[in-house]
Amino acid sequence: MRRIKYLISRYYHDVLIAVEAILANKLKSFLTALGIMFGVAAVISMLAIGRGAQQEVLEQIKLVGVNNIIVTPTEMAIDGGNGSGSGESTKRFSPGLTLLDARSIRETIPSVAKVSPVVSLNYHAILGARSYPVVLEGVSPEYFELLNINLVSGNIFSEQQAEAGKPVAVIGDNIRNRFFNTEDPIGKYIKCGETWVKVVGVIERRDFTASASDELGISSTDNKIIVPVKTMLLRFKDRARINPEVLEQVSRGGGNGEENNNTDQPKDQLDKIIVQVDETEFLSSTANIIKRMLLRRHSRIYDFEVTVPELLLKQQQKTNDIFNIVLGAIASISLIVGGIGIMNIMLASVWERIREIGTRQAIGASRKDIIVQFLSESTLISVSGGMIGIVLGVVMAHLIHVMAGIETIVTLFSVVVAFGVSATVGIVFGYLPAKRAAEQDPVESLRA
Repeated sequence: MRRIKYLISRYYHDVLIAVEAILANKLKSFLTALGIMFGVAAVISMLAIGRGAQQEVLEQIKLVGVNNIIVTPTEMAIDGGNGSGSGESTKRFSPGLTLLDARSIRETIPSVAKVSPVVSLNYHAILGARSYPVVLEGVSPEYFELLNINLVSGNIFSEQQAEAGKPVAVIGDNIRNRFFNTEDPIGKYIKCGETWVKVVGVIERRDFTASASDELGISSTDNKIIVPVKTMLLRFKDRARINPEVLEQVSRGGGNGEENNNTDQPKDQLDKIIVQVDETEFLSSTANIIKRMLLRRHSRIYDFEVTVPELLLKQQQKTNDIFNIVLGAIASISLIVGGIGIMNIMLASVWERIREIGTRQAIGASRKDIIVQFLSESTLISVSGGMIGIVLGVVMAHLIHVMAGIETIVTLFSVVVAFGVSATVGIVFGYLPAKRAAEQDPVESLRA
């Protein structure tokens, strides 16, 4: 404590002279600090963009669910590697993605914890004189846990209701506001197409980021009416039900191209299958097993795609991290440029104030006093620029979020780092001018 008090009393006058010099040359000091201001602002805004991107990826992982695999139908691509010829390969027939595929995945692969088939159709929900376009989605009860979907009231449909194909539904927030704004929707009925379904639960509204895409299995639930998948197939539409004549025609290759275009070919029964594995380490191996199993069930035809959203998002996060490092490095260059600017101005200031230096040395100021004076001046300029830069950085981050729609998060860590770097720049780049000032000869200084 005594040592600190001694240093304060010893060099207080030197620091005071530095403050007076800054205040006496306000414009020059402000222009000197500009480089630090913009450098700190750039660092804070870039770190805010990086943190926002990281947070967005974490939110997307929550939306797609942990350890999930998404199986979706695609255009038919025949694997003729094991076939005897192209003529034989074209005669193969795949039923597409079906409920039996989902059941086989659940019952066959030990690492699979939960499975939910998904069927989506566009309908109009009707109640009284009101009509509203909705997405009718058929799923299993496990679907809500797979995608971390919570309810604000009621319950999800039970396994017994799902197996029996009961007309029960869980509705999204927009549908509740549209039809049941002033009453409790639980137990009420709503009409979809020609079928009345009973509302048993209401889904909690959740934020849906613009970058969350369908290929990751993410979609908003606000405009959805979710029913058991068997209810969807029994009471609404089952795309796997086709005429035997059409099935026979397609299995033969469908004739010429014109006939194929005019014939209602069989479609996939399901729009996707969501699979959850026990542990993250089993994601890749389980995805490969699912691919091989479905390929065998679909007559060696690649009419499906297996996606691991979490791995894609983690890869995206790695790409974002690299991008943020590059942005941070570019922003840091402006801090170095600002430091060089401080050093140049301070070197010029040494020559301008050479009489002042000589006078102080002549009346007893030591070299340490001169170093502390000029080092304090450069550090105060840099720190002041850093503080203004912090404010600019926060404002820039907010403007980027508002104008560009990019998620930005300013953290205390980025502010502390930016402030610390600005102070360090003032010390590092101010030391050489301070040392040069301290080395001035008193006699020569006074003569000048």
